[in-house]
Amino acid sequence: MEPIIIVLIILVVLVFIALIRTIQVIPQASAAIVERFGRYTRTLNAGLNIVVPFIDTIRNRIDLREQVVPFPPQPVITQDNLVVNIDTVIYYQVTDARAATYEVASYIQAIEQLTVTTLRNIIGGMDLERTLTSREEINAALRGVLDEATGKWGIRVNRVELKAIEPPTSIQDSMEKQMRADRDKRAAILTAEGTRQAAILTAEGEKQSQILRAEGEAKAAALRAEGEAQAIRTVFESIHAGDPDQKLLSYQYLQMLPKIAEGDANKLWIVPSEIGDALKGLSGAMGNFGLGGTPSGGSPAPEKGTERRERPSID
Repeated sequence: MEPIIIVLIILVVLVFIALIRTIQVIPQASAAIVERFGRYTRTLNAGLNIVVPFIDTIRNRIDLREQVVPFPPQPVITQDNLVVNIDTVIYYQVTDARAATYEVASYIQAIEQLTVTTLRNIIGGMDLERTLTSREEINAALRGVLDEATGKWGIRVNRVELKAIEPPTSIQDSMEKQMRADRDKRAAILTAEGTRQAAILTAEGEKQSQILRAEGEAKAAALRAEGEAQAIRTVFESIHAGDPDQKLLSYQYLQMLPKIAEGDANKLWIVPSEIGDALKGLSGAMGNFGLGGTPSGGSPAPEKGTERRERPSID
């Protein structure tokens, strides 16, 4: 009985192993290569698959999702004989699992070497300045060459990116000095432009201020002249309404003489002929009165409350 139990146990284990090898579950976005006696039979897609145990074997499981592979910096010589280190990143995707398995031994290594050689050919035709400013052009050219070469391997290169382009240290120092000089130049130009604009605005402000001040002074002078003219007109009308006689005019002449002589610069001044006539009239008027207030001709003085007015004769 014991040997029979051992045989049964062995059979159960073999059946279990056979079932495990028969049922193959492939994850989503993956594929598996099946070989029968070392020859390609079929490609298993995602899901539950049945294979013949101990006859069919799984050669390779391949991820069909897009992959990202960074490559280490590669020294590349430019057209002007300068060595630059360039880091690249490749975005690729396996489209044919059979071709990726049988057409190339290691498609990752093949893509890396192809990237290095293509990059050296492209950068070798550019100088340093163009290399630093033509990333998109280099990416497009590199992607076109890689996509064409890897198509027969069942690989599609979606994108190629240059992570960094590092020129030599001496060139970096020169570039930094040049960039600093350019920034200083732009700063000086902007400062000069700002000073110029400030000077222009200041001059415009002073001009407008002077114009407004002149207009204000002109209006003030006009108003002042108009006021003086009005005052003169009012005084003239008052004098004309008061009907002054010759003695009052003579007295006003005598009051104006000190004002005419005022000032240190008045060395010479002209006396109008009317002043002499006024003085004669005033002296004649003063001589007609005595010490007691009676005229010298014997005529009685006017009584209090009466008014005596002599109108100047007009020849």
